[in-house]
Amino acid sequence: MTKPSICVYCGSRPGARPAYVAQAARFGQLLASKDWRLVYGAGDVGLMGEVARAAQSNGAETFGVIPTHLMSAEAGKRDLTRFVITETMHERKKVMFMNSDAIVVLPGGAGTLDEFFEVLTWRQLGLHAKPIILLNTEGYWSPLLQMMQQIVEEGFADPSMLDMVQTAVDAEAAIDALGVLIAG
Repeated sequence: MTKPSICVYCGSRPGARPAYVAQAARFGQLLASKDWRLVYGAGDVGLMGEVARAAQSNGAETFGVIPTHLMSAEAGKRDLTRFVITETMHERKKVMFMNSDAIVVLPGGAGTLDEFFEVLTWRQLGLHAKPIILLNTEGYWSPLLQMMQQIVEEGFADPSMLDMVQTAVDAEAAIDALGVLIAG
């Protein structure tokens, strides 16, 4: 059996609260403690860099995927276990998704939302059954969760959509949920 690979979507900026950085680093540490592989956007900046450095320094394998046009903006980490350069953002997302067993979404911006909604849409369409977890650090994703509830209430999605995403209040809870979801 191969080791589980966890795709992390998150910001290329650190965000406004120290807790975002702290939880990103903690998630990377815990991921390594489980001997799971990190699959992420290969950036060395923001929360992406925090997760990767923490995972690496604690012995985790790292699989980074970055499109050519972001090599300078996101300071692509090249000291990863595996480093893939793609031509487009779409290809980047596909490679990350195809090389993971579960998805964890940390705080981030429009790109993180794009990644989240794409995997959620694919799940709604029955294209995969991979676990999706929102790491809701200090309630960052609470407005999104409210919006998802409204989407269901207004008839634009089946209530089952809400069951396709789990939330975790911190890195420990996310790792615990993953342990149950990917083991089962």
